[in-house]
Amino acid sequence: MTTDQLREVLQRVAGEDETIDLSGDITDRSFEDLGYDSLAVLELSNQIEIRYGIKLLDSSVVDAVTVRDFLELVNTTLAEGAGQDAGASDPSSGALA
Repeated sequence: MTTDQLREVLQRVAGEDETIDLSGDITDRSFEDLGYDSLAVLELSNQIEIRYGIKLLDSSVVDAVTVRDFLELVNTTLAEGAGQDAGASDPSSGALA
C-alpha cells in the first residue's frame, strides 16, 4: 500500500470534514495532527481490512501513531498474508491446501 492509496481511504473516512488537510507529505504526521481520533483510526483499519482482505489487530492499530507506522503495519500484514498464501499452495511447504 502506498501513501497515496492510504490518503484515498483517509479521505473517505473523513467524509465531509473540510478541516482535515491531507495535502503534501503526510507520512510522518500523526493521525491526531491530521485530525483523526482513535475511533476514526479504527474505522480506517476496518476500511483497509475490507479493501485488502486482511485483519489488523486493534492493539497494533492503536500503536500506529503516524501514517508511516500505519503503512508499515498494513504492508507487513499484506506481506505475511502473501507468504502464507504461497506456503499453502506449495506442496513442499508441508502446509495443507
